[in-house]
Amino acid sequence: MAEAYCVKCKAKREMKNEQRTEINARGGKKRPALKGSCPVCGTKMMRILPKGK
Repeated sequence: MAEAYCVKCKAKREMKNEQRTEINARGGKKRPALKGSCPVCGTKMMRILPKGK
């Protein structure tokens, strides 16, 4: 499981139900990312991954 920052809880938490996805970046390129939810409050969380991973 990956860690991400929960804006609502204002704390770093382990993501629940994480899914690997791609988001649009500058210049029409794609960046890898993880989407999931906070296990405490249920808010959506996202973590942008390094380009090579």
